[in-house]
Amino acid sequence: MRHRVLIWRGLDAWRSEYCDATLYADRLLARGIQIGVEPLPYRLTYALDTAAGFDTAHLTVDSAGEGWSRRLDLTREPDGGWHVSADAAGDADLPDPGGDVADFAEARDCDLGFCPLTNTMPIVREGLMEGRGPFDYVMSWVSVPDLRVIRSEQRYEPIDGHRVRYVSGERTFVAELELDENGFVLRYEHMAELV
Repeated sequence: MRHRVLIWRGLDAWRSEYCDATLYADRLLARGIQIGVEPLPYRLTYALDTAAGFDTAHLTVDSAGEGWSRRLDLTREPDGGWHVSADAAGDADLPDPGGDVADFAEARDCDLGFCPLTNTMPIVREGLMEGRGPFDYVMSWVSVPDLRVIRSEQRYEPIDGHRVRYVSGERTFVAELELDENGFVLRYEHMAELV
């Protein structure tokens, strides 16, 4: 078991994130807080639990700003089926939270927007730091701060023992991820770095 407190700062916009993470031999538990200003000021809290094998089991996210709030519960059952429940209160010019599970039915992982932590799951599970891969994934991507869940096709390519290349499915975004010895992101090119 490895316990870490991680704090990232945004490189592309003003944003910061605090995460309390515990990495076991076959699963990850994390609780975090993210604060940002784009597309509007928000405060977000999350709780992530994985099942054995680092597959997402449950993600709960709450986001709020001036005069609005949202909540998302995203669950993946042991048989691979996803469940989404979401609600919104107040007035904000944001898309509705939640999503259609049929769009990302084959996903194993969630990917919380602007959150370097959720990259750890596929990296550790697939042994990318040991040179295995590349691997293509479908993720249930959670947009921040609106908490809309959509399908995201992603590719992870090993570079060396501490670096992995992330490529969006549309190949419109490519970034190098620098990792510590446990698979936590030290620097996510264009997005965030550990402080």
